[in-house]
Amino acid sequence: MTYCVAMRLEAGLVFLSDSRTNAGVDAISTARKMTVFEEPGDRVMVLLTAGNLAISQSVRQCLAEGRDEKRSLWTARDMFEAASIVGDAVRQVHKRDAHAMRDAGIEFNVSLIFGGQIRGERVRLFNVYAAGNFVEATPENCYFQIGEAKYGKPIIDRVVHPSLPLGEAAKCALISMDSTLKSNISVGLPLDLLVYEADALRVTRFANIDEKNAYFRMIRDTWGQRLRQVFGEISDPEWDAAREAEFPLARTGEADSWGQPVRATRERSRTQD
Repeated sequence: MTYCVAMRLEAGLVFLSDSRTNAGVDAISTARKMTVFEEPGDRVMVLLTAGNLAISQSVRQCLAEGRDEKRSLWTARDMFEAASIVGDAVRQVHKRDAHAMRDAGIEFNVSLIFGGQIRGERVRLFNVYAAGNFVEATPENCYFQIGEAKYGKPIIDRVVHPSLPLGEAAKCALISMDSTLKSNISVGLPLDLLVYEADALRVTRFANIDEKNAYFRMIRDTWGQRLRQVFGEISDPEWDAAREAEFPLARTGEADSWGQPVRATRERSRTQD
């Protein structure tokens, strides 16, 4: 019961998460799924979590308590090492809890998005899996989603590319979230939005968005209105063969079997009364 999305762009990073953890008919609960690890002037790292809440909170706690360890997010030399440390935390929790969870019939289910920048290197973004392994965002695939991803994916696929400005990327992420909220009750407000400008090495743009947020209310109203407007402007399919259509739907002049539907035939009894 989550939707999180993050984008790695030339100008920086965009992170967005919801906060719904339960959506029963009489029990709706929330928990924040974005955690920021910040050492101003040296590093900014953001963790988004989805899946079993107990697992994700345990992973986050392992990472937070590693501040004084020799190998931690605070001492990592680069983002690849930091992502490896996140993966190790997932494995640590799996080693401790997976057997008992399996005995209780519960799947070890967690997904993470982790990204940021450490001084001296570029911004980077990773998708960390339940096994602790991970993949990195590339110019060809510059965003990751976890949780209920399918509803918000179409707008991102059509709009997002590495050179997209951060403001437009944040707007796209919010539209993606609104589409998910519209179609799935297991995703809900409030939202956490963080926009990180490359080389800032500190958090400068963060917003917690609830149902009273004026910008998000404008997004919800305007996006629905514009979708209906564009839908109405697209021509209906033309079935009248006597009229020439600008964008014909049916194929004409083709006698192959694909021009006709598959037809079922009625079998008649061979015996007669």
